[in-house]
Amino acid sequence: MRKSVIRERRALSAVRPLWQSRAGAGSGLPMKKLVALMFLTVTAAPAMAVSGQIGTMPIGRYICELPGDALGPAGLHVPSSDFEIKQASRYKTDRGNGNYLLVDDLLIMTSGPRDGEKYIRKTHGLVRRLSPDGTPSELRCVLRTRNNR
Repeated sequence: MRKSVIRERRALSAVRPLWQSRAGAGSGLPMKKLVALMFLTVTAAPAMAVSGQIGTMPIGRYICELPGDALGPAGLHVPSSDFEIKQASRYKTDRGNGNYLLVDDLLIMTSGPRDGEKYIRKTHGLVRRLSPDGTPSELRCVLRTRNNR
C-alpha cells in the first residue's frame, strides 16, 4: 500500500520565509549550511587584536637605507622606501598618503600605498622594516635631521 502525498494548497504567488525554503529554492542553500558558512567565514578571518600603548611617531622625513659594507658607504639609500610622518597618525610617500598605527614599538601602515607594511621602532628616530614572517629585515629608516641630509 502506497502512502499518499499531501500537498499544501496555497496561491502560487505566496512566498515562503527564508528559513523554510527548500534546498535549491530561495537562497540556494539550506539555512543550516548558510549559518555554518557564515560562522566559518567570520572565525577564519584574521583579526588584528592590538593591545599596548598607542602613540605617534616623531614628525619628519624618514630616509630608508640598506646596510653598506666596510669598503663603501655605511648605508645604501633606497629612495622608493622613504616616507614622511605627518600630524595625526598620517604618513606621506611619493605615491600618496595614508594612515599608520603605533602600538608600543610596532609601527603598522594601515592604509595608503604602504598598507600592511610593519616596522619595529628601535630608537626615537629609527625603525626597521619587518619581513612578512615578522623578523626584522635589512631595511632601516632614520628620521632626517639637519646633520644627516
